[in-house]
Amino acid sequence: MAVKEFPAGTQLIQSEQNLTALHVIAKGSVCATYPGGTFYLKKGDVIGICEIFFGSHFITYETEEPTGIASYPCTAAQLSLLMSKSVDLANMFVSSLFRQFREIYDQYELMRFDCENIYHFLMDRYEEYKSFCVKHGFTPRALPDMEDLTPLTLEEDLERWLDGYYEQLTAMVTEKSSKFHKPDFLAGAVLKADQDIQRIISICRAFYDYKAEIASLLMNENHLDFFDLYASLLYKIGANDTDSTTVSAAISTIMIQLEDLPSIDKEMYQQRVAEYRTKLENLGEGSDEESTSADDAADVAQSLNTILSYAEVDVETAAAFRESVNKFAKMTDKNASDDAARKLRMTITKQFYVIYEKAFLKSLADPASIPKVVKMFFNFGYVDENLAGLENAAYLYNLVDKLPTDPKRKVYTVYEWFTAIYQGQKSPSRNEFDSDFPTFLREQKMSGNITAADEARMQNDPKEQVLFEIRNMFPSVNKITFGRVLSFCPIFSEHNVLKELEGSLVSADQVETAFKTIRDIDFSAYYRDVIYTNPDIGIGKETIGVEVLPDIILMPNVGTRGIAWQEIEGRKRTTPARMMVSIFQMEDLTNILVRLTGDFRWEMCKRVQGARWNDISEASLTSEYFDYIQFYRKNQELSADAKDKIKLGMKKAKNSYKEMFIRDYEAWILYEGAGSPRLNKVSRNIIFTYCPFSKEIRTKLMANPLYKETMSRYDIKLSQKLHHYDNVFQKLKNTGTPIPEELQQQREYLCK
Repeated sequence: MAVKEFPAGTQLIQSEQNLTALHVIAKGSVCATYPGGTFYLKKGDVIGICEIFFGSHFITYETEEPTGIASYPCTAAQLSLLMSKSVDLANMFVSSLFRQFREIYDQYELMRFDCENIYHFLMDRYEEYKSFCVKHGFTPRALPDMEDLTPLTLEEDLERWLDGYYEQLTAMVTEKSSKFHKPDFLAGAVLKADQDIQRIISICRAFYDYKAEIASLLMNENHLDFFDLYASLLYKIGANDTDSTTVSAAISTIMIQLEDLPSIDKEMYQQRVAEYRTKLENLGEGSDEESTSADDAADVAQSLNTILSYAEVDVETAAAFRESVNKFAKMTDKNASDDAARKLRMTITKQFYVIYEKAFLKSLADPASIPKVVKMFFNFGYVDENLAGLENAAYLYNLVDKLPTDPKRKVYTVYEWFTAIYQGQKSPSRNEFDSDFPTFLREQKMSGNITAADEARMQNDPKEQVLFEIRNMFPSVNKITFGRVLSFCPIFSEHNVLKELEGSLVSADQVETAFKTIRDIDFSAYYRDVIYTNPDIGIGKETIGVEVLPDIILMPNVGTRGIAWQEIEGRKRTTPARMMVSIFQMEDLTNILVRLTGDFRWEMCKRVQGARWNDISEASLTSEYFDYIQFYRKNQELSADAKDKIKLGMKKAKNSYKEMFIRDYEAWILYEGAGSPRLNKVSRNIIFTYCPFSKEIRTKLMANPLYKETMSRYDIKLSQKLHHYDNVFQKLKNTGTPIPEELQQQREYLCK
């Protein structure tokens, strides 16, 4: 068999590529990689022997040095015949297989140990951090994803006897005795081992994903991580404190862990460490932060009293809220999960919304005379200068009259949103049971809670409409956007400020920029199909797209999440969706809006399709994606590796088809749109069909074989649509009829 030479750094085989041959390494070496593992093949090893059962590769192979390869065309069905032709070749296949099995199994055991070890490392560091904070009188900060962190659990693990079984099997088939060297037996041993190797790699993928999750808690681009917790603590206590050496040692240990995690962004890691070391060097030179002036402190003094006085709540309510806030301020760990802490947060939450409601209704009578502290209460959930921290309180005080929102550009503070509802510019949102205001009143009447006369009166009462919004949408969404549901408390507290407020403030400009980024990739994201007719010029019925961007409401909290609350207003499909994010957003705003856009696409498709949203006989985004996930195990277009990814993905998505789609949509916008493939063939084809890339991106990706087939189909359909409009336009020109602007815009939209 001829040997083909390859230079170092050549990718021989990509994961998910079809397997049509086995390749023997005649000289040199090859690096084999899979999610969570790497091993090396040398002279005499066989590329593909671990995967031949499946007919496709789930390992990627790249030459480490100049390498010679001899290829033997072979499939699983032909393996026994090939082995029967050459005993030496058969022995080479089997020996290489068991050596690779041992490499992969050893990595499985090492990764299992690493996952258990790093989980306990993280929990120990968190308890240590909280202890340091308590000792020095600081309120510990809580990381958004810590509530969801649990030890690694596997749905299916390897049998305990598997290691011993293969150890004995290796000894049997590699001994010189010929009784085990029958081709059918050897082929069977290979094909059975392939299935076990694929299972091991599938579990290693789960280990890898778990370690990646841990890595993001240790360090991430948003600075919501353990590295920042400890670094900020060190900056606060100072380099000369007795505990500074211990805290510094803990930071060094975190850095060591990060260096061993393959999923961490090395460039980000180096940048963060450089920033830390620079700031550490400057610690002895004094803080560069400006102290809060006496004027600022005077401006926000006695904030709680100002708010309670303005709201004109009864004496008992005011006293109870003041007592609750004082108790909360004295708590060392405001995120504590014990019953007393949980009940206190729930009590404050109930009292907060009662006071908010009364203060808001009063503000409607004379908006111009609202005290700035009360505006801070409305827009930030602010109640107390000490609880917020004087520097934060001063910043909010100076900010509240120049908030960078703009209702004309569809970006509202929550106070602006409530005001728009009261003034009849917006209708109330649906409640958590998906009932709009008229439906809610009808349900109340049917339950006997109100009369028919009450229903008729309340229907157009602006006060009742805004109260419906404050009592239904507001509490639910405020908690969701905060991000940490179990430790939610609606009042502004310094311990929730995980990075600088100025850098996390959401503005109308930022929202517009983020949506432009998304629409530059998924140009049709917010277009709705409507029917255009114009019988006077012979246009009977044309489907055209109308772009309707969503309303963005900024909730009064320091949070990490967003939510697509509803896709349309009422039943009219050309009304804007409603999306909510925190006014101080700790996570990346663009990433959050990408996720909400995926949510919107799913829900809008369901709205259009109605009861047939998952009926595959009527092609749509939801029906095709639902069918793909429901029957992925039987899909012959998917490799074994792709099926494992889907299984793990559904586990992370808690078996939600919608959540699974949103995750794929995020990968589509953030990675595939940049030319970095992350999806499997089936998912990619479905999303490209219904969420096509813009023309500029399609042109860039045209040469990529992963997109070629799908793009060709898209181009054929697009040319048919454009040809239709060219014919319509020509007929109008022939009769001297001006082309309607709606049709002109539709053709321009199709050309995007």
